[in-house]
Amino acid sequence: MPYGAVPHGRVPRDPAQPAPPPAPAAHPAPPAAPERPAAPERPAAPARPPAEYTPTERSLPVMGPGHTLPDTPLVPPQDRPTVELTPVPDPERSQEPEGDGPGPLYVVGDVHGYLDELREALAAQGLIDAKGSWSAGNARLWFLGDFTDRGPDGIGVIDLVMQLSAEAAAAGGYCKALMGNHELLLIGAKRFGDTPVNSGAGTASFQAAWLLNGGQRTDMERLEDHHLQWMSRLDAMSEQDGHLLVHSDTTAYLEYGDSIEAVNDAVTEALQRSDADECWDLFRKFTKRFAFRDEDAGPAAVRELLDTYGGQRIVHGHSPIPYLLGEVGSEDDEDGGAPIVEGPHVYADNLAVAMDGGVTMAGKLLVVQLPLNV
Repeated sequence: MPYGAVPHGRVPRDPAQPAPPPAPAAHPAPPAAPERPAAPERPAAPARPPAEYTPTERSLPVMGPGHTLPDTPLVPPQDRPTVELTPVPDPERSQEPEGDGPGPLYVVGDVHGYLDELREALAAQGLIDAKGSWSAGNARLWFLGDFTDRGPDGIGVIDLVMQLSAEAAAAGGYCKALMGNHELLLIGAKRFGDTPVNSGAGTASFQAAWLLNGGQRTDMERLEDHHLQWMSRLDAMSEQDGHLLVHSDTTAYLEYGDSIEAVNDAVTEALQRSDADECWDLFRKFTKRFAFRDEDAGPAAVRELLDTYGGQRIVHGHSPIPYLLGEVGSEDDEDGGAPIVEGPHVYADNLAVAMDGGVTMAGKLLVVQLPLNV
């Protein structure tokens, strides 16, 4: 998500946005929203990753201590083309594939610490059982990044993803995840703290940027080495069944290589070098957004990414659907003006699918099966 100073806890229900130095901001501050009803008790998350857990198909070394950086403020344009919110059809689809091929493909949008909402969404798709364990056989599940910040239990989210990764692998499926800008931010805050970094317009620090972007002290207190190792090895992009999966709706990926493997290696190697300014630059670029929203330039930007990395459609998180529509929703909206997120938003000549339902702003945490019937 972007930068934009936001308060901590459950009330801040808005995405972050870039702000001027000294520290970047993640999302503009959202209107206050009432507390959601208390969720039922959930099973305790594992304290250590299962032995079988592997975060990606690649096995790369872990990074050491390091930094991150800010972005430019993000202001939705006043004049924008009207974009329709496209709900996902709900056909009756079996989770069991025909024959011996791969299982059905699912993607998850930004979670941002909302563990209970994540469990509910996964259970609704039949991916986990009542105990929170993998129940989808050989299904394939991809998280699009941004597990922490703003919500109450980011570390619990990471623990659940790691648990499901091991359980899915044992069942013949898999659960994998991509690197989001908030993973880069949390890594930087832990490794570099308040060490000054060159923001390009002054000095900033990962610690300040993390706090401004909804960083939760309870997450930092519970963050352990195996969480850092897991995050530092996440891929930046993947192509699955004609879908190019990325976290951010930006063309900045093109600066890191002309193939998926090259981009993933470049990001991992940057984290390994543990250079604060380099990590900050990576964070800043991954926080850019809205590259696909313009009526003319948007489809061209998507095609450039697809032509370079493959796939027929790009699927991303990062920019909440209400932002893409030029609206910011809240739970106490009385005039009915805020959009109701029913499912992914398909736009840019049907070439892009937005998956961040705006759970931080009283929206919806999206878990959907691909391909969409649109």
